[in-house]
Amino acid sequence: MGEEWLWDQYAQSPDPWGFDERWYEQRKYALTLAALPRRRYRRVFEPGCSIGALTERLAERADHVLACDLVPTAVERARRRLADLPGVTVHEWDARAPWPGTDFDLVVVSELLYYLTVAQARAFCDLLLQHLAEDGHVVGVHWRRPADPHVLTGDEADRVLRDTGLPVLATWGDEDFVLTVLGRDARSVAAVEGLV
Repeated sequence: MGEEWLWDQYAQSPDPWGFDERWYEQRKYALTLAALPRRRYRRVFEPGCSIGALTERLAERADHVLACDLVPTAVERARRRLADLPGVTVHEWDARAPWPGTDFDLVVVSELLYYLTVAQARAFCDLLLQHLAEDGHVVGVHWRRPADPHVLTGDEADRVLRDTGLPVLATWGDEDFVLTVLGRDARSVAAVEGLV
């Protein structure tokens, strides 16, 4: 999974990918939040939360957010950042381990699956299906350009999510990243609200 490489990134910088400074990241977060089919969620799971930049935004749309990361330094930074937000819990967690909760009505898989092998990513998605609420949504966001130590490309990671068999509700992509929204209920937002 490239743990040593990840540890090194956080040792070198408090924000190794410029989550708080780069327009690329701000735009990606805005598109991710805009793609969510519901205004509000009960229980959100964000594996691979890093320093909590997206978590902070998800908290505005959720009753509770469970944010996890593999890297202890990232977890500590996220805890400090999110300490004053009610309903946010941050834990250290490995995406290859059993899931730390159940019945999530939103799972945000952002910049994570390509650190796993295909078999590990499929096992992750099997657990995702077991822990996704009956009305649940999944959002996948993955960088499309080659990067070390990614095991999968962003498009391969996106395909693993799509292979869950959940209906695809929305997609968006450019040269840099691909975003896919899946859900147990295939109805559009307009259909859910009775507009069509």
